[in-house]
Amino acid sequence: MIERNLGLTIFCHAVLLLGAAAVCLPLYFAFVAGSLTLQEVQQTPFPWVPGTHFLDNIATAWNQGNFSRLYINSLIVTVGIVVGKLMISLIAAFAITYFRFPFRMTAFWLIFVSLMLPVEVRIIPTYEAVADAAGPLRWFADITGISWLVGSVTGYQLEAALQWNMVNTYSGLILPLIASASATFLFRQFFLTVPEELCEAARLDGAGPVKFFLDILLPLSRANIAALSIILFIYGWNQYLWPLLFTTDAEMQTAILGLKHLVPVSDAEPAWNIAMSAAFFVMLPPAVIILLMQRWFTKGLVDSGK
Repeated sequence: MIERNLGLTIFCHAVLLLGAAAVCLPLYFAFVAGSLTLQEVQQTPFPWVPGTHFLDNIATAWNQGNFSRLYINSLIVTVGIVVGKLMISLIAAFAITYFRFPFRMTAFWLIFVSLMLPVEVRIIPTYEAVADAAGPLRWFADITGISWLVGSVTGYQLEAALQWNMVNTYSGLILPLIASASATFLFRQFFLTVPEELCEAARLDGAGPVKFFLDILLPLSRANIAALSIILFIYGWNQYLWPLLFTTDAEMQTAILGLKHLVPVSDAEPAWNIAMSAAFFVMLPPAVIILLMQRWFTKGLVDSGK
């Protein structure tokens, strides 16, 4: 039985209000800065009351940063990362949980240990691999003599044909980021909670592994997939380092990089009002996703804990 104590209730609400203020106050100041003119945003002390130029600043930031293109790039890359991570993680977790093959647990622990190697740590070899994706094929052709055989018989230079550069492409922005050890671990832990009787009943009904996976496991995992999709969407949308290093073409950059270009530097006009207004529509998609799917997010967390 939970005891109702007026003092404790007031204290808890005060703590919650202070926490909400600590989170919302920076957003409020960003909104105020985004609604001011260039002269007003440089005033001392800083104004506490919003101005009347928020929509004008948003329009200026949208056109100045070419966000009509960058938004499309971010949505494509983010959706690709979410779908890729979910597909690979579900299949990997399904294989590790329900199939018996040599070194099964070794494979699982290797996947789990890769949590300690984020993309920032392996950024140089990853960049080299993606910038020259056909390098292993050329190496194999040279070692086995296929390049020499094709060249001597047909005169065709196989090495010149095996060139695959994924710089400034959607595949280059998506593929290096779609492996997820954490998602694989979470799905494996959920699959372990599924009663073994379901697998036995499906086997008696003549359902193969694919049918069992599609008709039983996936419907049971809907809440977990929804909760994880929100986290992965925010992860993909907020990617900064990989697109910064991998995109040399301004047309292939993402919205986060567009926002970075609007941040004033030391020798530029201090247009913080433009940068702050751009920050609002850059963070809008993750905020909308969280608001629309918060019920599924909570349900997924609760179900994962059972």
